[in-house]
Formats: sequence, C-alpha cells, structure tokens
Amino acid sequence: MAELRTERLLLRRWRESDLAPWAAMNADPEVRQHLGEVMTREQTDASVATFRAEFDQRGYGWWAVEVQATGEFIGFAGLDDVDPGLPFTGVEIGWRLARSAWGHGYATESARAVLTYGFDTLGLAEILAITTATNHRSQAVMRRLGMTHNPADNFDDPSVPDGPLRPNVLYRITR
Repeated sequence: MAELRTERLLLRRWRESDLAPWAAMNADPEVRQHLGEVMTREQTDASVATFRAEFDQRGYGWWAVEVQATGEFIGFAGLDDVDPGLPFTGVEIGWRLARSAWGHGYATESARAVLTYGFDTLGLAEILAITTATNHRSQAVMRRLGMTHNPADNFDDPSVPDGPLRPNVLYRITR
C-alpha cells in the first residue's frame, strides 16, 4: 500500500495505535455533526478493519493521516467507491479530522495528495466529493481543491432519514 507524503502530513496504513484516537473522534458530536450519530468503540474498530480490507482489495481507500513533525494521528483521507443506491456512480474523495486538527489546512493538504494519487496512480478520469448541504467547511475544502458544484447534481441521500443530513451536494473534478 502506497504511503503519501505532503509537506506536513503522512497518509499511511492504519495502526493499532490509531484505534483509540479514531474512536474518540467518532464519539465527538461536533466531528459527527454532518455524518450522523456518534459511533461506539466497536463500530470504529470495525470501520478500520473494513478500511484495511478494502484498501488491500482495491489498491485505494482511507489512509490514516498523521502530522509528520509529531507523529500525531489526526484523522483520515482517501478515496472510496460511491455507495450503491445513490443517483450516480464513481469514486469519491473524503476526509475526517479531529477537532484539534481543524483550521490548519490539513484537510486540503491531504486531499490534494489523494487527488494526485487518484489521477496519476489510479488513472481516474473524475473524482467526486459528497457532503450534506449544510457542511460549509467541507464544501470550502472542495472549492479550494478546484472542484465544481452544479446545483442540478444535488440529491437527497436515500440512506438517511428526513432531516438536516438528508439533502446532499455533489462536487466534481476531472483529471
């Protein structure tokens, strides 16, 4: 599995030492604000097992993100196949960072490395990004990455009950 390095970050394979801070992130209601309910330790451990298996299977997925200078785990970034049942298909980019890592440009920095990997290594023609209509922070990252949004692509996520997390926006970028 390829590691990706940026000026400040290392995107790498998940380690056992990532499980506790990952669980803490996913138990934080602010981190989960646009994602749904907080997650249990068991759910977060299972998610990492899935991330590892999918990466091994496909050659892409969710990397653990750490700050190179300190070795601190701060979240994840990567690529995933769009969930079945959505009104489009493709590969989506995503990121999730601990609150302590917000506001430092880490989401944009890690996502740029992921886009480069997706286009240059995987040969993808297009990469998508999806978030709730109310997640303005992630949409700002998408715009900084050069992604574009067509309001005609907005959709309601069929896997989410009626409420503020159901309306979603779709951003795109081509090679």
